[in-house]
Amino acid sequence: MLLLRPPGVYPAQGDTDLLLDVLGREPVRPDARCLDIGTGCGALALAAARRGCRVTAVDLSRLSLATAWLNARLHHLPLRVRHGDLTAPAADGRYDLVLSNPPYVPAPRPGPPPSGPARAWDAGPDGRLLLDRLCRLVPPLLAPGGVLLLVQSSLARPDATVRQLRAAGLRTEVADRRPQAFGPVMTARAPWFERTGLIRPGVRTEELVVVRGVRD
Repeated sequence: MLLLRPPGVYPAQGDTDLLLDVLGREPVRPDARCLDIGTGCGALALAAARRGCRVTAVDLSRLSLATAWLNARLHHLPLRVRHGDLTAPAADGRYDLVLSNPPYVPAPRPGPPPSGPARAWDAGPDGRLLLDRLCRLVPPLLAPGGVLLLVQSSLARPDATVRQLRAAGLRTEVADRRPQAFGPVMTARAPWFERTGLIRPGVRTEELVVVRGVRD
């Protein structure tokens, strides 16, 4: 799907592609309520909309929301966009499907960047600044039988995501995984990753992981 992606908006990359593959295998009824958290250019939201889902796309970046809305118009797909932090703009209902490609790259900064493109990937020293919050916030939003599909890096401890979602009552598994070479941001931080023990010396690859949780 051809998508507009102006400077400053997170583009569809390897993590998005992996999550799209898993989404394509997920049985979804045409009228399912779907929430895309951190929509970026809208790739995941529009893929769900093409399958007939009623999609709400959320992002903290107004530019990203405008881009997702324009991409929806370009492809003649319905899309509701909401501005705000994670689930806050969409906590008024239950969802059959929740998608998220959140920031998960470990960063020396303890908190989120105040502004700029790094907000799309920086996630604190362990990469879990947003992941831990999603593990708390998403389960209560899932309707019975609802599914969460979330992609992250192996550097941000997928085992912690699985454990927290199970503790929140979801049946949880790793749905897919794929190795990927470091991109520019990860490569620039590789020496810091080595010093903090996140990677072994000389390693320049990560594993992308999609975690799937289901509400009984």
